[in-house]
Parts: sequence; C-alpha cells; structure tokens
Amino acid sequence: VQLQESGPGLVKPSQTLSVTCTVSGASITSPHYYWSWIRQPPGKGLEWIGYISYSGSTYYSPSLVSRTSISRDTSNNQFTLQLRSVTPEDTAVYYCALSARGYFRRDEYDYWGQGTQVTVSS
Repeated sequence: VQLQESGPGLVKPSQTLSVTCTVSGASITSPHYYWSWIRQPPGKGLEWIGYISYSGSTYYSPSLVSRTSISRDTSNNQFTLQLRSVTPEDTAVYYCALSARGYFRRDEYDYWGQGTQVTVSS
C-alpha cells in the first residue's frame, strides 16, 4: 500500500488548508480500514487530527473538531483534509496514514505517507 500527500505548501492565515492523500494498492472502501490525518509541528510531537473510515464515517480530535473536515473521493481513491481558519500554529508536516487492523487506535498505523510540509504565513 502506498499513500501520497499533496498540498499547497503555503497558506495564508485565516484561510482553509486542504491536503489530499492519494492511495494505491488498497481501496479506501476496504472493510475495516481507517484513514487518518496526522501532523507534526516543527520541534513537536505527532498530533492525530482525525480519520475517515471505510464506510465514510469520520471522527476528529476534540481539539480540532470545530475546524476540521475529512472527505473522500472513492472514484479516485483519495481522501482530503480541510482545516479552516488556520494560524501560524497550524504550520506542520501533514501525514496520511492507514490503520488496517480492523480497529482504530491513535498510536497504531500500518502504512504512512511521506508527509507534506504546510506553512501558514502571510
């Protein structure tokens, strides 16, 4: 399974950040798979943002739920993160990841993308 993130690189404060994960080698509708977004700000640890499941259900981190949406495009086998009203504190490397164990835990992933840097700056 391969995951590849793509994003804008630079976003202005107050705008919406949008990053897409393109998946190959597995279908995003494969039963009991969970597709997550995770980020790592500079000098900090990993932060789980949310997931979209094989059925299309979503679950978000309580700290980001008010600004986050994750959607999917099954025809292109992609899923997309949108983070609204960004600030410089949202600057991070954004990763997509797959949990393929039939359950979801925030600290267990089977496949990762290489990550994409997103900088929030005017």
